[in-house]
Amino acid sequence: MAKKSTAFFCQSCGYESAKWLGQCPGCREWNTFVEEPVDKGSKTAKISYLSKQTAPVMLKDITGSESERVSSGIGELDRVLGGGIVRGSLVLIGGDPGIGKSTLLLQVTRNLTKSGHKVLYVSGEESLRQIKMRADRLGTDFGGLKILCETNLSDIGEAIKAESPETVVIDSIQTMYKDDVSSAPGSVSQVREATSFLMQIAKSLEINIFIVGHVTKEGAVAGPRVLEHMVDTVLYFEGDRHASYRILRGVKNRFGSTDEIGVFEMRSEGLTEVPNPSEFMLAGRAGDASGSVITCSMEGTRPVMIEIQALVCRSNFGIPRRQSTGMDYNRVNLLMAVIEKRAGLNIGDCDAYVNIAGGLKINEPSLDLATVLAIVSSFRNKAVDEKTVIFGEVGLSGEVRAVSQAEQRVAEAAKLGFDKVVLPASNLSDRLKSIKGIELFPVSNIKDALDIPMVH
Repeated sequence: MAKKSTAFFCQSCGYESAKWLGQCPGCREWNTFVEEPVDKGSKTAKISYLSKQTAPVMLKDITGSESERVSSGIGELDRVLGGGIVRGSLVLIGGDPGIGKSTLLLQVTRNLTKSGHKVLYVSGEESLRQIKMRADRLGTDFGGLKILCETNLSDIGEAIKAESPETVVIDSIQTMYKDDVSSAPGSVSQVREATSFLMQIAKSLEINIFIVGHVTKEGAVAGPRVLEHMVDTVLYFEGDRHASYRILRGVKNRFGSTDEIGVFEMRSEGLTEVPNPSEFMLAGRAGDASGSVITCSMEGTRPVMIEIQALVCRSNFGIPRRQSTGMDYNRVNLLMAVIEKRAGLNIGDCDAYVNIAGGLKINEPSLDLATVLAIVSSFRNKAVDEKTVIFGEVGLSGEVRAVSQAEQRVAEAAKLGFDKVVLPASNLSDRLKSIKGIELFPVSNIKDALDIPMVH
């Protein structure tokens, strides 16, 4: 008879302890330990149909190349994945409820089945009828897509063995459980064992597996962070569920860039791609409003034009209020201190609100100079020329430092019809000067930027 006992697990990182601790030694989070039953006498059962190859293999004898990627049929998703789905990969997709995770994966399975691939969609949250209703809403033929409503991983493993699909979707990982793990579905132990089980299947049978993960109030995937360490790729859906646009961001990718984003629009027929995010990010912009500045951010290999908005006004209270949306709050406070110290503007007693339009969340330092000029523009109530793009990193002494991929940023500005670019002087090069239709304004510090005649 196996001896059963309990242990304490950190809900944030999966750290195991024999007793309850106030602070986790692994991730330093407070009050994250929960007690769960563990079975000391049992061992995780191995799935019998996995590969038994245990002998070392010469690296030169292993076949495989980038050309073996499979297209999902959705260009924006392929971009975030690094060019397509890699055989035998385990991909985690997280996001808020209702953001479109299941809809996206259902569209992917539709495209794969149309291309002749065998796909198995496993749902632990919806019934067959509910999935059929979702598919009817998407309004297209799903061909040979097979659906399984099950939460027991042993039965799911047997179904995968019988069907031999090329791609499997698990929706969601928090509903799956293993018989030999005594804790409840969704617990740290179950999520960890379930992910390990699926990883064995993906690697041994070379099956592409997508798993859906619920998120906590803090925006992280529910369950231990070890789940994110075990998978090959982690994708997050960003954006307001009540808004029409969605951002799919890659935060981990063993087969490509970790900074790529895909942009989608939610419509009645499902998620549709937005191939040019710069256009929709700038849509509806008021060109003659003070505090509005256009900058260019590099999201992986893609330059994206975004609008930074600032509103600065005198405070009616003793302590000025500061708020930022889409960028680091502490970075905004730092830049306001640089403005007051290095530019001589008295904004310390002002309320300040900074926003990145379009719902993007960006922490790239190249936004510093645009944020500074947006704040000054609102403070002086003078609008920045609407045909001007501004980028550059700002240091504590007020200097403007170089940023990466300046040529791609300037080229994107020229393509979208902008005619002026304010950029760090250290980024200036002959290749930038050769871009037609753009007037360059190199600056070395924020005082130089404030002296440029680009305000009305």
